[in-house]
Amino acid sequence: MIKRTLYISDSYHLSLKNRQLILSLKRDEKVRTVPVEDIGYLVLDHPQISFTMKLVEELSENNVATVFCDSRHMPSSMVLPLESHHIQSELFRSQIEATEPLKKNLWKQIVERKIHNQALLLRKKGKSDRQLTVLARNIKSGDSENREGFAARIYWSAMLGKDFMRDRYGKPPNMYLNYGYILLRSAVARALTGSGLLPTLGIHHRNRYNAFCLADDIMEPYRPYVDEISIDLFDKYPDAVILEKEHKKELLQLMSIDVRVENNKRPLMIALTHTTASLARCFTGDGRKLVLPTFE
Repeated sequence: MIKRTLYISDSYHLSLKNRQLILSLKRDEKVRTVPVEDIGYLVLDHPQISFTMKLVEELSENNVATVFCDSRHMPSSMVLPLESHHIQSELFRSQIEATEPLKKNLWKQIVERKIHNQALLLRKKGKSDRQLTVLARNIKSGDSENREGFAARIYWSAMLGKDFMRDRYGKPPNMYLNYGYILLRSAVARALTGSGLLPTLGIHHRNRYNAFCLADDIMEPYRPYVDEISIDLFDKYPDAVILEKEHKKELLQLMSIDVRVENNKRPLMIALTHTTASLARCFTGDGRKLVLPTFE
């Protein structure tokens, strides 16, 4: 089932009744309702939004990723359930005890597919993909030669020109990329918890201050989907310098775009569950191969 993404940007009071999310405004007598079981992501972007704890409990039980935005209207924090899988402790233990060779093999698969997908997006945009295609075929275990970083420099230069720099505070389309990557990160974290995994314990990312290292690992092959939306937005709004509602609306469509996994097309949020479930199987020894997306 495709879950809905709700973006709330007004001073709504959010409550729960009969397992329905109730949205009400003081200045508006009209009440809006949404079944909680239909929601996958709830993005809250207004300083005067209020909510009941009963609603928070229901959202958690339905594995809804609740994302809070800061004063700059950028996603800044997220609420995810602590208990979301029937054998969660067993999966946590397998994840913690994962061997270094296994983690290096998993990271190799991730980097290969990320670079391959970047090459496919370059080709789709009419750019040369030759260098990246060659790079994707020569990734060593654990990407010991950091081909991922080398590929990124080639990719962004080919896509947006030699003067473009991928930077959090850089010029457009960085603002679209930042917002899209944060949304993707929340989607991956939700899928990981749904598969009984701990988003904090990464395969490659190991920053002690990062609570979502594994989400940052798994999102890598999915980044080109954000890149395509962001570049299309940049082409559509070449003079924009800040994120507007219409930009966010298009980026929020990320969760439902078609993604090819295992020779089938599925919405991105469903594809992520296949990826995270395959990762859980790798940790428990029931598999060695990740189910990763192929960009089209």
